[in-house]
Amino acid sequence: MSERTVLMTVADIEALFAATFPQTEGQLVIEAVGPMTARCRLPFANEHLRPGGTISGPSMMRLADATIYVAILAQIGPVAMAVTTNFNINFLRRPAPRDVIAECRLLKLGRRLAVGEITLFSDGDPEPVAHATSTFSIPGG
Repeated sequence: MSERTVLMTVADIEALFAATFPQTEGQLVIEAVGPMTARCRLPFANEHLRPGGTISGPSMMRLADATIYVAILAQIGPVAMAVTTNFNINFLRRPAPRDVIAECRLLKLGRRLAVGEITLFSDGDPEPVAHATSTFSIPGG
């Protein structure tokens, strides 16, 4: 696979999110973007807990979905209307009540579709707590 150029930096994507999705402020930390990759963090908050003291599935799903979106934006630029068309997640282990880290790798980036996989970890634990795959539709491709 040829090396791709990153079109948007972490700062660029943060600025886009602040302007387009102001309601998400403080709910996602974009740690890194690279060619066909992104790494994001869901900061721990009590609102993400479910009974039993573990991070909820919907919170992890939101993190995974946002992380692939970040990876795609880094590659294609500010296309705010790129949308999820398919999402699948497998919960592997009970996540600890702390930050959750998501690492995304894009498997395919075409003109109309992007496909990626996202692995989620409890901060400080090398064993994954969930694995997701997702497809995004890219408008105007």
